[in-house]
Amino acid sequence: MPESDKVFAGSVPENYDRYMVPLIFQSYADDMARRVAARGPMAVLETAAGSGVVTRAVAAVLPRDATYVVTDLNQPMLDHARLRQGADARVSWRQADAQVLPFLDGSFDVVCCQFGAMFFPDRVKAYEEARRVLRPRGIFIFNVWDRIEDNIFAKDVTDALAELFPDDPPRFLARTPHGYHDTALIRRDLQDAGFSEVAVQTRSDESRAISAQHVAMSYCQGTPLRNEIEARRPDALEAATAHAARKIAARHGEGEISAKIQAHVIEARP
Repeated sequence: MPESDKVFAGSVPENYDRYMVPLIFQSYADDMARRVAARGPMAVLETAAGSGVVTRAVAAVLPRDATYVVTDLNQPMLDHARLRQGADARVSWRQADAQVLPFLDGSFDVVCCQFGAMFFPDRVKAYEEARRVLRPRGIFIFNVWDRIEDNIFAKDVTDALAELFPDDPPRFLARTPHGYHDTALIRRDLQDAGFSEVAVQTRSDESRAISAQHVAMSYCQGTPLRNEIEARRPDALEAATAHAARKIAARHGEGEISAKIQAHVIEARP
């Protein structure tokens, strides 16, 4: 994974939260919050929290006397999440690497992570850390995107940019967000990390947007795909966004549009 795949900086955190969250993340965050709340946890850890969509959903359903530690490796994303969350005495924030968690063994009832595992350089190590900080009857809940072919707008944007940059097409979306979809591999990684019970559910949903431009902005300017576009030509961002928007509109129409998204939701116990 290139280092640029992990850079969420500049205007990316704000655009990510403004565009990407309602487009593809909110429904899965609500599902994550329901799964966490169902365990009645008193201590929750979130890793790779991003702009805080899961944080906001989980905090809304946790007991008043619960504690909730929210972490991310990327400080700009964590700063944005903290601003969006507002004051909440139950929630504490800490920059942390999911592969080297700064917490004692057996500290949490639940560890949750939304669409972060794809970015871990050493997933088994990150899973080992999640297991280490869980209490004996704890649970690790996370999700990952399914293959790009089952996530239509992401595929549309990738194909559009391949037309614009045929000699060196940006492949961030296929390579990283949609690059860890093999459920057999996910199960094996979790077992290698010491988890003995692993349940995987594949969930489809609809991604809805007010326009093709909204979709193009979301992916081209609200994710590290922006880094790949600008690396090919520093002045290409607006042109690339417009080209992706035209291609999406040609396929899905003008005005409000929708398309399939799909992810795997995993629950693992030590």
